[in-house]
Amino acid sequence: MAVSRFGVSLDEELLKALDEYVQENNFSNRSQAIRFLVEKNLVEKKWKCDNIVAGAITLVYNTKKKEIRSRIQDIQADNTEVILSSQLFHLNPENCMEIVAVKGPSSKLTELSDQLIAVKGIQHGKLIMSKVE
Repeated sequence: MAVSRFGVSLDEELLKALDEYVQENNFSNRSQAIRFLVEKNLVEKKWKCDNIVAGAITLVYNTKKKEIRSRIQDIQADNTEVILSSQLFHLNPENCMEIVAVKGPSSKLTELSDQLIAVKGIQHGKLIMSKVE
């Protein structure tokens, strides 16, 4: 793939923020960070267009609270058309991490993620989506 070079003008404050972003995310240079941000923006734009995307919903919760697991299973049973797989990992005797692999319209995956993350007792939840070519 050919690489094109161009100049960018930024005010000092924005340039400082870019340099901090480069350092915090271990990019090798500003160009790599800018490429990442542009690609991320394009993917998020596709999500808003409701394209088909693939992703993972990560949930962390206490396994001792049986009602959490039961509620998660009920929500998953209502969304089998977009759920590819689900895997549970025990982090310690009390907590687990569940990863739900999903594929479908971005709005549906966002809605499913919001439902799962909103289950009372979920300690942490996050949806990651990526474009499907």
